[in-house]
Amino acid sequence: MNIVLDTDIIVSAIWSPGKNASNIMMSVLSGRNTVCYDYRIMDEYNRVLHYEKFGFDDHSINLYLDPIISYGISVIPDPLPLADFTRDESGRKFFEVAKYCNAFLITGNLTHFPKEPFIITPSDFCSRFL
Repeated sequence: MNIVLDTDIIVSAIWSPGKNASNIMMSVLSGRNTVCYDYRIMDEYNRVLHYEKFGFDDHSINLYLDPIISYGISVIPDPLPLADFTRDESGRKFFEVAKYCNAFLITGNLTHFPKEPFIITPSDFCSRFL
């Protein structure tokens, strides 16, 4: 199944082994789910995960990002008209990739996105699909 991971899911997966976000990442590592992304998403992952406040080392970051790059699907999504996305502009890239790939967008911040059935929380995704 194709999924798009909001950056908060990657952060939570590194911070909290054994929790929902970590279980989602394990499903990616096992090949059960495939992460779809574009260059904007990878840029955000790299930028945010290197924030000093998190204290993640390069090894930990690479353990999560390398499999996404190696086994994920890199796309160039069709841009959405501005009127189609009125929420937090930083979430547009995740929304566009999810729509383009017919993927679930998994986020801990539902308020950043329009109400759509393909946008779900980590706990919803885990209870339904893992």
